[in-house]
Amino acid sequence: MTDAGSPWLGNFLTEKIGIPLTKSGSKSTGSRATSKKLKQTKPSSKKLVGKSAAAVATKKPKTVRLPGHIYDYPKYYDLIFGSDCQAEMDFLQDCFACFADRKVKKVFEPACGTGRLMVRFAKLGYQISGNDLNEKAIDFCNRRLEKYGFPPSAVVADMCDFQLKKPVDAAFNTINSFRHLEKPELAAAHMRCMADAVAPGGLYVLGLHLSPATDADVVEETWTAARGNLKIRSKMWLVDRLPAQRLETYRMKYDVTKPNGREVLEDQFNFLTYDVKQVLALIASEPRWEIAAVFDFAYDIQTPIVLDEKTEDVVFVLRRTK
Repeated sequence: MTDAGSPWLGNFLTEKIGIPLTKSGSKSTGSRATSKKLKQTKPSSKKLVGKSAAAVATKKPKTVRLPGHIYDYPKYYDLIFGSDCQAEMDFLQDCFACFADRKVKKVFEPACGTGRLMVRFAKLGYQISGNDLNEKAIDFCNRRLEKYGFPPSAVVADMCDFQLKKPVDAAFNTINSFRHLEKPELAAAHMRCMADAVAPGGLYVLGLHLSPATDADVVEETWTAARGNLKIRSKMWLVDRLPAQRLETYRMKYDVTKPNGREVLEDQFNFLTYDVKQVLALIASEPRWEIAAVFDFAYDIQTPIVLDEKTEDVVFVLRRTK
């Protein structure tokens, strides 16, 4: 999926909450005097304890640790990664206009997840479809499409082993989800499936992070998003790197704040790594693809980039040959 993937913004904010404690005491003249004092203050002591418990309950909401994977909670995933899509939408439509050799009406998203872009394309009049391995994400996507009056066109399927009924005019996978395919042969199978899925003259816009030769890649990234009373802080960090296997292991954490408490979810997953030579070799392995243009994650159609060993964020505009 999606898109593992796929956008990478923000700075991590560490908050420290200090609760000052005031220590008080009185001079004791013996056990009898102390006992007398306790009896005198016992009623007010009960009242204070009650207030203190209520205050503690207010300041310390219940924390629940969620089971499962980050993709099992599509509402949270969509808030983190779907809140700012306009730049991607504008860029994709610019690509359709500038590089496709056919009119783009039908679009497809492999590893579509929650369908954050699918529903927006549907609202613009495109015929949309998508697939993903996670049933909960597909259910969320289809329910949202139906909410806006569109057919439920997302299906549960493997992005490296699927077949569309009819070819589409364009496809996209922009937020690194492609790298969840942990073996080079799976990635090659995906490129073949996509060549079958896109009609001649159509496009596949593929975005991913590369491993630069300088080893300057980011090992920790954070995002924060809010909607109403729901706030989520998401953090992803590198756990291990196995160059020989071309694998990176990451952990990701959701810290969810609600009016009635707090939820925490941690998950772990792998990404297949690519340098410039490896990704170019992958594209060349499927002769039905040609590179029409290359951009970075700035999504500026006026500013294509030239690949080199320092390139990290890359968006390939691939055109299906005839």
